[in-house]
Amino acid sequence: MGKKLLIDLLSLREMKQVPADIVMKAGQHNLSFKTIRELATFQFTCRHCENAPCIKVCPADALDKDENGLVSRAVNLCVRCKSCIVACPFGTMMDDLFAVKTSGKRFIRLEDEKDMEEFASLFPGDVVTVVDREENPDEHIYKLNDSILIKEFNWQ
Repeated sequence: MGKKLLIDLLSLREMKQVPADIVMKAGQHNLSFKTIRELATFQFTCRHCENAPCIKVCPADALDKDENGLVSRAVNLCVRCKSCIVACPFGTMMDDLFAVKTSGKRFIRLEDEKDMEEFASLFPGDVVTVVDREENPDEHIYKLNDSILIKEFNWQ
């Protein structure tokens, strides 16, 4: 077991201003980069609708389902019109989820405990913490990758 970031998506959604985010490569075969919030939202919060309204209303064809049935956004196609936000019957999409951020150009290494601690210190309370634990669905804690755990009420 190694140190991991534990991100409480429930608390993060309540924040008016998110002080920082991490952008990382999305998937093994996908060359695009996504924020942790976007990856976690589509993996754990999204209801994975069979005929997803968000995909149908996208005028730029920027949303699609990947090989696992998860909604994925093509960053280079998205025009940030917010049609998907309005169309989602469950309120999964957050207004600022796709915002273009130009500040905070600091890189962190998820293998470096000091970097993780510094990142976590930017958030109040237990929104982001560094932990030495594993996934535990009974506590609503799920593995996003080897370095990140997400706390969220998974709709399933």
